[in-house]
Amino acid sequence: MTSSTRLLLLGAGRSASALIEYLLRHAPAEHWFLTIADAQAAHLAPALAMHSQYVRVLPFDAHDAAQLDARVQEADLVISMLPAALHPVVAAACLRHRRHLATASYVSAEIRALHHEAAGAGLVFLMECGLDPGLDHMSAMQVINELQAKGASITGFRSDCGGLVAPASEGDNPWRYKFSWSPRNVVLAGQPGPARYLDNGREQFLAYDELFARAETIAVPGHGHFEAYANRDALTYQAAYGLAGVRTLRRGTLRRPGFCGAWQALVALGLTNDEEPTHYLATTPWREVLQDSFNRPAPLIDDVAAYTVQELGLDPHGPEMTRLTWLGLFSERPVGLAHATCAQLLEHLLAAKWALGPHDHDQVVMQHQFDYALAGEARRRTASLVVTGADGGHTAMAQTVGLPLSMAVRRLLRGEVSARGVVIPTVAELYEPILAELATDYGIAFTEHDAPA
Repeated sequence: MTSSTRLLLLGAGRSASALIEYLLRHAPAEHWFLTIADAQAAHLAPALAMHSQYVRVLPFDAHDAAQLDARVQEADLVISMLPAALHPVVAAACLRHRRHLATASYVSAEIRALHHEAAGAGLVFLMECGLDPGLDHMSAMQVINELQAKGASITGFRSDCGGLVAPASEGDNPWRYKFSWSPRNVVLAGQPGPARYLDNGREQFLAYDELFARAETIAVPGHGHFEAYANRDALTYQAAYGLAGVRTLRRGTLRRPGFCGAWQALVALGLTNDEEPTHYLATTPWREVLQDSFNRPAPLIDDVAAYTVQELGLDPHGPEMTRLTWLGLFSERPVGLAHATCAQLLEHLLAAKWALGPHDHDQVVMQHQFDYALAGEARRRTASLVVTGADGGHTAMAQTVGLPLSMAVRRLLRGEVSARGVVIPTVAELYEPILAELATDYGIAFTEHDAPA
């Protein structure tokens, strides 16, 4: 009998469902045995009972070094869906035990520093293989390589992506947003910054405190307009994408119109600050938190909402105040946590207000824009992807994060990844079969439009 390849999945949160389903679907043919290690493992066991010969579920504390070491040692390949801050520790364990690693997270400086050691050990640390980053790299490189093979000179590239809620599931939420992935990552998005990109040949930097105020508007054919704020350092991908002569290079995050102006108000109020714990008790009303954000004692602020309007220069009847009021920031609503940071308090509030219901549908929207010159003509190609989830348990986010990652793992285990060390999916041996499988088996495919610029 053929022995099984042992896969270890660390973390089974809201983005892991499609990944687990894919791995178990292919486990019999690929001779895989999957161990799922999660802090709340018990809830997974009933759904996986029918696959018991291919999977086991274990409780797991990601901060227990001995436990992590034991689980990694038992595996042939480790898939981490843990928070990105834990990946350097996971990668170090993979190096010690000579195990491949696959994640959907960005390559951090700590992970990048392990490249040569991992390559020397014959290991693949496959990073940035989810949605954004991940599917963005794959789909962009497919078009870039196609255009360059035709002799085109690419002069501009921008990529925007957002994990949103489908319009029919927005309800009365004026933010038009619900959580389909990590609430903490949403609250801390854009930190610590600055965002960096190229705009018509000029290098631009946007500090966090102005990031959302500088959002741009883009149109996605058939789906209307969106706001896009600059995402991280786009220039780190200039070499990887083969865009040395490009004049515009930008990556952005998408939100529905009106979101960014209201979020900028939260930033200005200090409510996304995650540095220092506060003195608030769980029973402290949100009105008091807002009052303290202005460093003014209670007797001097009778109407916190009116004072917010005055200090931030907002329209008292405008969309920003509508959104802030809807959250309950000026009310007696208790914060619900004691001695937490402001960002943690905001996350706790939003987790209740922006919860994706069991019958809600989330939506992933991604769009690339390629400006290029071919045969003396300036042209623009737009590639758009919109995926809508089936329900709150089978989300578009889980599909577009989990499927590319699990497909990449399958190819790595088949010996179809030639590179070693830290690898991202910008090479044809990864992106071509993955994009083809997504389109053929799951209907996840980009719609392209090409026209004179």
